[in-house]
Amino acid sequence: MSRWHRPLMLFAALMAAASPVLLVLVFVDPRMLDGLPIWIKPLKFTISLALYSFTWAWLLSLRHRAGRVSWWMGTTLAAAGLGEVVLIALQAARGRHSHFNEATPLDGAIWIAMGATIGVLMLANLVAAIFVIVERQADRVSTWTVRIGLVVSTLGVASGALMATGVPGQTWAEDFAGAHSVGVADGGPGLPLVGWSTVGGDLRVPHFVGMHALQLLPLFALLLVALSARWAVLRQEGVRLRLVFAAGLFYAGLFAAVLWQALRGQSIVHPDAATLAVLGVLVVATLGVAVTAPRARRAVTP
Repeated sequence: MSRWHRPLMLFAALMAAASPVLLVLVFVDPRMLDGLPIWIKPLKFTISLALYSFTWAWLLSLRHRAGRVSWWMGTTLAAAGLGEVVLIALQAARGRHSHFNEATPLDGAIWIAMGATIGVLMLANLVAAIFVIVERQADRVSTWTVRIGLVVSTLGVASGALMATGVPGQTWAEDFAGAHSVGVADGGPGLPLVGWSTVGGDLRVPHFVGMHALQLLPLFALLLVALSARWAVLRQEGVRLRLVFAAGLFYAGLFAAVLWQALRGQSIVHPDAATLAVLGVLVVATLGVAVTAPRARRAVTP
């Protein structure tokens, strides 16, 4: 880890250290906002950004040519993430909404600053992702795991912009410049902890699912390596590569499905027949790719 991106590692450590403090505040501060403890939102962001920045610190240690430029992109990710968390925590301390809030001049100024940090983070994420994606890594499995994870993750990060740009079916509350939900107003019944709407679509679901492809797909590839000690078939690079493609197919399809579901104003916990049919086709297609993996004779050239 000595070669990993130091600013991102420091940011990840800071977010990991802040999370227990915020967890304590969840229980000791009785204030609520939209039916959830007021410190839940900063807590969710510190945990998510700790994982996100740790993963990027690792990604930027991988082989790629634009070393100096990508170092600055990583530093920008850390700085933008820190700025966003500070502003979210400030609004929580004030007992105010952070995202989209323009109710007062101060709230509006904080939201503009948050919008700037989010935009900078998205741009830095895109540029850094391109630098890593175009490179070949140690082997084909790691190369394609990183590529698929970065593409899906970047789309997941970008999907967050839909909350502020507006989509059909959204209802923006007075003095708000955006919303999480589609088909219903923000602040209604939601899932514990995350607050995702249980009565309408919620754009936070695809944002979350897509963003964390960056962690789950590499973990899947590592799992295959660990299992290869027991199952000889997994020692073949072509087999592991095909299974990574199957996992990538499933994850990308899942992200697209939950985004489609949210845009139709449908809650993640109440899928209709069309959503279930799409998920069924996705599962069958993924299994079809996976079960043929042991027969793979040629790996895809990156």
